[in-house]
Formats: sequence, C-alpha cells, structure tokens
Amino acid sequence: MAKKSNRRPVHGVLVLDKPLGLSSNQALQQAKRLFNAAKAGHTGALDPLATGVLPLCFGEATKFSQYLLDADKGYLATFRLGLETASGDLDADVVAEADASAITGQQVEAAVAQFRGAIEQVPPMFSALKHQGQPLYKLARSGQQIERAPRQVTLYDYRVTEFRPGPQAELDVVIHCSKGTYVRSLALDLGYKLGVGATVVKLRRSQAGPFTLAQVVTLEQLAELAEAGPEVLDGCLQPVDAPVDSLPQVELPESSCFYFRQGQAVLEQKVYRFAKEGDKVRVFSEAGDFLGIGEVEASGRVAPRRVVSCG
Repeated sequence: MAKKSNRRPVHGVLVLDKPLGLSSNQALQQAKRLFNAAKAGHTGALDPLATGVLPLCFGEATKFSQYLLDADKGYLATFRLGLETASGDLDADVVAEADASAITGQQVEAAVAQFRGAIEQVPPMFSALKHQGQPLYKLARSGQQIERAPRQVTLYDYRVTEFRPGPQAELDVVIHCSKGTYVRSLALDLGYKLGVGATVVKLRRSQAGPFTLAQVVTLEQLAELAEAGPEVLDGCLQPVDAPVDSLPQVELPESSCFYFRQGQAVLEQKVYRFAKEGDKVRVFSEAGDFLGIGEVEASGRVAPRRVVSCG
C-alpha cells in the first residue's frame, strides 16, 4: 500500500529571493518543505551564482507557470572585462585574461548599444538546453563542445549604470529582455566586441513577468514565519491568478460556473466589451472565486482552457 502523504494543499505563487549558491531546484525544495506543500514548481532556472526574483508556483498555480516561463525578465548585473571563463561567470575555470586598462567608458557604451533591440544570440555551453537528451552543461563539464544554433532575443533595455576602469575594469548594467536571453552570453559577446574578454561576476534578477524585487521573500524570512504556523506562512503567497494578472477579467453568473468548471463553453456576451474572439481571459465567479483561463469564442461564448479546482 502506498504511503499516504501528509503534505498539505497549498495554492498560490511565492516570489522567492533566490539566495546565492543554491540552484533553483534546491531553493524550490527548501521552500516546499517549509510550506509542507504537496505540489510546487519553479518557473525558469537561475544559475547558482544568481540571486533575485524566482517565482515558485504552488498547487493549482502550477497550471499557469508557462506564462511566467514565457514572460520578459529584468536583471541587474556586473561584468568584469579582461577575464574570460568557460561558463561566462565565476563558476568555471578561467580560459583567458587580458589587460583592459585601455578600455574607456565611451567604448563600453558604444559596444553595449550594438546589442539593443532584436539580436541573434548563441546560447552558452553551460546551460540547461539539451543535446540528444543531455543538458549542455553536463557535456561542457566533460570537455565537449556542441554546435549551438543562434536564437533571436530582444533587449528592450540594456544600459551601463556605472563603469570602473582598470586592468580588470567592471561595469554595472541594467537589462530588460525577452525570454531565453542569456546574460552570460551578453557578457561574453561584449568581451569579444571590446577585444579583452568579459565575464559575469554578479547577477540579480530584478523582474520576472509581473513580479519584482519589491515582492520577494527570503528563505530565512519564511523559516521564521513557519514557526508561527501555516496560515501566517500562506500570507506570503500571491493569488493563483497572479501569473496571468495582465489578462482581462470576466465574471460569470453562478448558473454558468458549474458548466465552466466541467469544461463546457458558456455564454457571456458582455465579454465583447473588452475582448475579441480568440483572446484569453481570466474567469471568476460573481463571488470572486478564480475559475481559470477561458478563450473567447464566437457569439460571446467563453471556452475553458485552464480550470482550477480551488476557489
């Protein structure tokens, strides 16, 4: 007989401040244990040497994690010129060094400007992308190099906030980018452009979709709150619909909620006041319970696409 789990149902989004040195999965497992949660998942890995915004989806919120995986991201980073490592950060061996004393702030500004907008970026070998079922970082650690196809990403904002000249000059940058952008690749490419190499020495994610550093909670804070009981701990959670908060909202009469929950399209003609056919909407009951995500069909019908079982 399978052992019955004593973990409790927890639903919502925790905006964790991932600590330095932990993988995203290690941080997730620690948070999951503190909540004693039955189900949880993270929404896109951060490197062990990165900190900052790591949304964790619990319970029914995991149904909307893809929205956060696909969302734009923001970063605060420090690049060191004159130093190049195998991984593009300080988590791997140094492969080249150079004197960056001659590099000026104007040169750095001009080089950074060339990477703004839509660019082609080659993912680093030290990444979670897979080749024939194996993560690239495992192949990289065994000394293998695999050809990687460039990907198009968009840098909406990429600017230098401070430059500190010297043999190993450093620059602080602010980045707002599309999903799939590798900050380590930005550092490597900038180093190549300047001819002295570069690597990431500090990386902090400042935004993931709708979530920012203003909302983060640390593992230490969670551990303290856990001593006061699960109700206090659950107060740290964002609502289940937080990952899709940007979608328009529609309220269904109670007579339609049952059918929506059963997977049937329901008539709600008022939806055309703010949405058109094919649009996704957040669906609530008149009592304020979140029912899930629907898609607007012809004649004002709303078809269920993701239905939640908690209200």
